[in-house]
Order: sequence, then structure tokens, then C-alpha cells
Amino acid sequence: MAVHDAGRHPSAGDADSGIPREGALLWKPSEEWIGKTNLVAFMKWVEKHKGLSFPDYHALWRWSVDHLEDFWECVWQFAGIRSSAPYTRVLSERRMPGARWFPGSRLNYAEHVFRDRPEEEPAIYFRSERHSLKTLSWRELARQTARVARWLKSQGVQPGDRVAAYMPNIPETAIAFLACASIGAIWSCCSPDFGARSVLDRFQQIEPKVLFAIDGYQYNGKRHDRAEVLREVQRALPTLKQTVLVPYLNPDIAAEDFVNTIRWEEMPVTEAPLTFEQVPFDHPLWILYTSGTTGIPKAIVHGHGGILLEHCKALLLHADIKPGDRVFRFTSTGWMMWNMLVSSLLVGAAIVLYDGHPLYPSEEVLWELAEKVDVTYFGTSAAYIGLMMKTGFRPNRKYRFASMRGFGSTGSALPSEGFLWVYQNVKEDLHLASGSGGTDVCASFVGGNPILPVHAGHIQAINLGVKAEAYDDDGNPVVNEMGELVITQPMPSMPLYFWNDPGNARYLDSYFDRYPNVWRHGDWIKFFRDGRSIIYGRSDATINRQGVRMGTAEIYEVVEAVDEVVDSLIVDLEMLGRPSMLLLFVVLKEGCSLTPELQEKIRAVIKEKVSPRHAPDRIYQVQEIPRTLNGKKLEVPVRRILLGHPLEKAVNIDSVANKEALAFFIRLAKELDEETKHKT
Repeated sequence: MAVHDAGRHPSAGDADSGIPREGALLWKPSEEWIGKTNLVAFMKWVEKHKGLSFPDYHALWRWSVDHLEDFWECVWQFAGIRSSAPYTRVLSERRMPGARWFPGSRLNYAEHVFRDRPEEEPAIYFRSERHSLKTLSWRELARQTARVARWLKSQGVQPGDRVAAYMPNIPETAIAFLACASIGAIWSCCSPDFGARSVLDRFQQIEPKVLFAIDGYQYNGKRHDRAEVLREVQRALPTLKQTVLVPYLNPDIAAEDFVNTIRWEEMPVTEAPLTFEQVPFDHPLWILYTSGTTGIPKAIVHGHGGILLEHCKALLLHADIKPGDRVFRFTSTGWMMWNMLVSSLLVGAAIVLYDGHPLYPSEEVLWELAEKVDVTYFGTSAAYIGLMMKTGFRPNRKYRFASMRGFGSTGSALPSEGFLWVYQNVKEDLHLASGSGGTDVCASFVGGNPILPVHAGHIQAINLGVKAEAYDDDGNPVVNEMGELVITQPMPSMPLYFWNDPGNARYLDSYFDRYPNVWRHGDWIKFFRDGRSIIYGRSDATINRQGVRMGTAEIYEVVEAVDEVVDSLIVDLEMLGRPSMLLLFVVLKEGCSLTPELQEKIRAVIKEKVSPRHAPDRIYQVQEIPRTLNGKKLEVPVRRILLGHPLEKAVNIDSVANKEALAFFIRLAKELDEETKHKT
């Protein structure tokens, strides 16, 4: 019997008050559960075919990084990767950057999506604020993908050409991507909440030949017309030959309102079978972008083979996704989690798409969808879980989630009380996986493991094939203390290169500037001896008080647990020649104000839960916390603004989701500057 009664587990700490002790055991898989996992099936496969047995996961992980080539070859064979040409070796040499994986092989990502699928079974479920639930079968998905692929070829799109999309999380987006992949074209997508400048900062770099776009969308009940943005994007992309318009907001909008544009349904219907261009392992599959908080976004190129192999490993072994599962992830197309969601098709799972606000028309919307579709894996963000905790809604009071086995949280660190909330309010017998990785590799470094226990506030394990470590300031590995997250062995899904980056200058500067031949990711992490870990936030936003470093996530965890606080941002203003101040900014619940009593309450909880030295010098109430288009707090840009950097050098303004939120910090920067001058 699994240990899953989180609220009453003896090691859960002060569970009744909703504040579990960090590291408290919340769930333990039963032997029956463990025996049914893909991970155990993989271990048995390795034993049968390679003669290797492992007493536990840690031994398996150690083999996977010490014998990197053997491990990835086993993943290739276990996942049934198809190649029209044999590879000459697994890895040319262990070096970063520049590792070449499976040279000689020729394959296609999309071919693995459609192999041996039950044609009449659902492949895609879709719902939005404007559309009721609909399904798309595997047969229909293949038919529509073939239709789009044939049309792209008719427009002269060849392997290596770029196809861009200004599209939301709808079936047409997935279809267009799969069509591109099938013919060897390179896909790149921006979410329609991006403004024209942000879109062009990305697409002008890659010079697309074809654009897929919508005319507008609805979010939180509000209509957002994007017709003029589309026209501006078309005018600024001289390489664009044709645009395909998906009438999403206005069904009657005419293609003639735009240049060289046809409507989605005007692409000719074809009954020609879907075919797959065979490309080298390192042929580009898609281009993703960093958030671009400073400077132009980095255009990150990932390959067919690297993504195929990494995503099969992650989905099969870590998320335990099986054929016929129904996988939901709340994401926009501008976040790498959309790419991971679509990749669930690789292992025969159906994907569940939702386009809209997660609380519209009520906080039940995603839970109702999960129940109706009988979701087996529910993926979301720590921010959404925190929001649900504030609403007071308890999903399991209304829904059963009978088939749900897995629950994923990413985007930021999930605090201990977030773990407990899931077990108390979603389902008791559930594998809850918090993970951390990045757009840079379109994968996780640390994350879930279906055969290990779940502990409050802890990420379960280092992922297989990932040599992740924590380094101190001198580049030495450390355990049980916070350090820089580094990767010391190559991964198949590491970027092939950045687009238009002569000599790999930006690539090298982004990850290899501090430790030669070692990938520095830019996060603070603490590893425990058993492989569990805690992410503390970005290392360049770290708080340093009297020589003691602290990640911002620890502060947010305790501050946002205060009932009156909805959101927060903390900034350490330590700079030579200026007074050192730790500033905390809070968004409060409607009707609350930042009284002296509330300020003292916030400081007291930080002193108690974190440390007295990390209590803020000043607390400010703000209307909103500035965030990127992907929802990340603008910690470093706000710090730069407050330290006096000009706005244009502190932040790429078009990457900010709520630009008006910066006005407060610009005013405060002037006040702090005057204060500093007065004191000196």
C-alpha cells in the first residue's frame, strides 16, 4: 500500500496547519506501483540485453553518466528509435560544446509520432474559452498533417527552410509543426500575446519563408485583436512568401485583408500519404528563444535526434507516460513546455490542449477538463498551484481524477506547502514531480522519478544521463550546500548552435564563460547525498547578506505564504559606492494595505523561516510584479533599474508582459538616487 495520506503522515511536520516541514515524506510508491513503471521495464531490459543490474535508482543514474554512450544507446533501442541509415558510433567525443551524437544516422522526429498508432483513437483533445471540447483522431491528425506538408512543399519549402508561427495552443499549431518536421523544415513559434516588436526580434533573425498566424484570441473573457500586429509582422519580414491565416477570433475575416495570405481551410485537400524526409541526427527541428530580458533574444537551435531521444527518455522513464495516456500541460506556445506537451505524441499518448485563462470562467476550468477527458498526467506551474491555494478551491471535493497517476510542476520552485496542497486537494495516491531545466536544452536536469518517494519541497532526483552538480565559487563540487548548477557531460538535446551566431560567440558566453568546458546554467541549487535537490532561483539574482548567500525562492516561499500577500519580488541592492539595501515588493489581496503591523508580520516570518539577516530593509506595496512574457519575475532587470541603469539597457521592454508595472520601479530608482546623493 502506498504511503500517500500526506496530511497525517507522521513525518509531515505541522501538516494540519498547512506548513509541512521541508523534506517531510508525503508519498511513497507501492511495490505494485513500482513494478508497473516504464523505468523498471527499462532496468529489466538493460539486464536482459546488456547483462547489467542495478540495486537502486542512484546506481542506475551513476551508470548512465559514467557510461554515457552505453546509456543513450540503450535508450535508443528501448524506445525503438527508427533510422534509415545506421549510426557509426553513439558519441564522437565527450566535449561541450560541439558533441556530435549518433553520426551517420538519418531519421525524422515526426515519423515517430505516427508509427503504429490506433487510427480511430483520440490523439488530440482541445478546449478553449471560445470552443467546447473536441477531439481529433490519430487518422485525422495524420491526414491534416499530410495536407499541410504537401502545401508547404508546393510553396517551395525545403529541408532547412524556416517556418514561423504566431499561434496559440490549438490543434492547428500542432498540425503545422508536425508538417514542418515531416519535411525537414525548421519550426519556430511565438505566442499571440507577444507584441509585434517581440515577434520581430525573434523572427527577423531566422528569416522565415512561411508564416502561420491567427487573427486574434480571447483571454480571461476579453477579446484581443491581432490583425494589425500580423500586418506589421508581414511588412517587416521580406523573406515571407506566404501566410496561412487561422480565423480564430473572427470566423469571417478575409485573407484579402492581408498580403499573400490564404485561410487555413483553403489549403488543398489531399489524400496523399504522409511521408517523412530522412534527415541527419543533428538536422535542426525547431528554434526556441530565451526570454530576452536584456538584448535581443537568443535563437536556440535544437536537432531532430537530440530532442527525439531526450523527450522519449523523459516521458517514458521519468514521467512514466504510456500509450493511450492523456497528457495535459497548462502552457502557451511561447514556453518550451508546449514542445514537451506535443512530444507526448512520440510515446503514443494523446495530448490535451487548453487555450485561455486558467481561472476563466472559474477556478474549476482546468480541473473540469481533466475530469472530463480522464487525464492521466496533469502538468502545470508552481505559480498556478500557489494561485489555487489562494482561491480556497479544493478540486477533489468535486472531482475524482480516477485515472490520474502523475502530476508535474515546473516554471519555478514548488514550496513545501504547494506539495502538501496537491496531496490534500487533488489526489492522495499520486506521483507529484517538481522539476527544473530550461528552454536552452528543452528538457529537465532534475525532476520526477516514479519509483522514489516524494518529499515536501524537494526535487526527487537527477535525471538519467544528466551529470548535474553544484559548484562553489572556486569550481569545486559541493553537496548539502547551495552552489551553481552545472552540467559536466554533454546531453543530446543541448543546442546545436544559436542562429546567426558567428563563431559560437554568444553560445559560449551564455553557458561556458565561467567554467571552461562545463555548462553553467545560471541557477542556484543544493544537492543532497541521495540525489534530491532544491532550486533556489537564478544565481544572478542571489541575495548576499553579510557573506551569506540566499536564493530568492526561499524568500518567496515564506512571504507568499502570508495570507495577505498575493505576489512578491525581492531585490538585493548591493553595489560598491551605494548603501546596501534589501527591498521587498508585495502585491496584496484586494482590500488589504501595507500597514506597519503587516510589515512587521512579513519581517517576522522571514526572520523565523529564513534568517534574521535576510529580513528586508524596506517593504513596498505595488500593483503588479513585472514579469516576462513567459511569466518569470523580472528580478535582474528590476535590480538594474533600481541601481540606476537606463531602462533600455536594463530590460528588453518588448519581453515584458506587463510593461506598466515598471513605472513604479523607475520612479523609485530616482528617489533612491536622490537619497544616495543626499547622504554623500
